[in-house]
Amino acid sequence: MTFSQQLINWYRTHKRDLPWRNTTDAYLIWLSEIILQQTRVEQGMPYFFRFANAYPTVKSFAVASEDDILRMWQGLGYYSRGRNMLKTARKVVEDFDGVFPNRYDDLIRLTGIGEYTAAAIASFSANEAKAVVDGNVYRFLSRYFGVATPINTGIGKKEFQALADEILDKKKAAEHNQAMIEFGALQCKPKNPDCEVCPFNGSCLAYQKRKVADLPVKLRKLKIRERFFFFFLILNDNRILIKRRSNEDIWAGLHDLPSIEFTERTSLKQLIAHPDFNAWFNKDSVIHAVSEEVKHVLTHQRLYARFIHIENLNETYIKKNNWFWVKVKDLHQYGQPKLIFEFLKKFLN
Repeated sequence: MTFSQQLINWYRTHKRDLPWRNTTDAYLIWLSEIILQQTRVEQGMPYFFRFANAYPTVKSFAVASEDDILRMWQGLGYYSRGRNMLKTARKVVEDFDGVFPNRYDDLIRLTGIGEYTAAAIASFSANEAKAVVDGNVYRFLSRYFGVATPINTGIGKKEFQALADEILDKKKAAEHNQAMIEFGALQCKPKNPDCEVCPFNGSCLAYQKRKVADLPVKLRKLKIRERFFFFFLILNDNRILIKRRSNEDIWAGLHDLPSIEFTERTSLKQLIAHPDFNAWFNKDSVIHAVSEEVKHVLTHQRLYARFIHIENLNETYIKKNNWFWVKVKDLHQYGQPKLIFEFLKKFLN
């Protein structure tokens, strides 16, 4: 029995019943693949249904507004993915007559679709013989073949892609690729995999050499940036003051509250001495409440936020800073970062 046959046999017995596996519609598969980037299946599933129900075709997706997409994307993070989806949907309508492509060479040219995603969509929708390599596949291949080349290097990516290409069952590419991903997710897990029941333990080099916990190897390159925010909760006649974030920073295009950022943890006394605070607020301004510090973790950043409920703003700065009032009851219509959304949900309810 070949490696792929053994793998597919395991998959047919153990696979999860996931909605995007019950279709060959390249559009729906694209939806699932983009949503599941950097997202666990359990977290991504409701979003998949939400988007698929609201936009059952790529044409319906293409006519949505960016605000609509970002609002539905709220909570998934990496908001550039949502904006790129809109660009891709519109490109498909323009260049492919609204039929989502299922060939790798067409897919790889679309915004937000890299080598992995293009291979996944092409193989799952059209059985194109393209091997997919995601985190689960890296881990499985690294352990099975005993490869210690770091997976986040150019050399490592080429080596693992070559291994994946070599073992791919070209006639059953879709099922083989799904099985590779599923095996890494369910059996060859990152921590404490149950190697005793693994069908490959007789030929897995990491298991034979007791190096399962050491593989795969990943170089530590990530430098974490810490940022400290004071967000101002400003209410007036059942309205709340918000702003749309620029496209050059975190939460691009979403809405948050007026804020002042510091590079280090700062006291309330230091905040009050800040030039912006003195310009925006006056002696009659009243601070009603100051929240405890909230920590919010992003991949490359650690955010620390405190929320200040304050009134008597110098209103000349509303227009200068492109802030605007919205009714509290309409706030749900504006896409917000999870950090802001969770605070406002508790405070305003």
